[in-house]
Amino acid sequence: MTKPEPIVDVPVGGEGIRLGQFLKFAGLLDSGGDVKEAIINGYVTVNGEVDRRRGRQLQLGDIVGFEGRRARVSP
Repeated sequence: MTKPEPIVDVPVGGEGIRLGQFLKFAGLLDSGGDVKEAIINGYVTVNGEVDRRRGRQLQLGDIVGFEGRRARVSP
C-alpha cells in the first residue's frame, strides 16, 4: 500500500478563491481547459468529496485533490 502524498499548503492571501482558479494556482493543472475537463469528469475532490462546480468558492483550510496530489487553501 502506498502512502498518500503530503498535503501542500498553498497561500492565497486572506480571501477565498474559486476551485478552478485554485487548481491552476496550486499547480495541480496547467490550463483552464484541463481544469474544466477534470472537474466535469469528477476527478477533483474538495475535502475528500467529488465536486463538479468550477466556480465553487473555497475557504481557508479546504483541501483540494487531483490524481493523488493534495493542496490546502491557506492564508
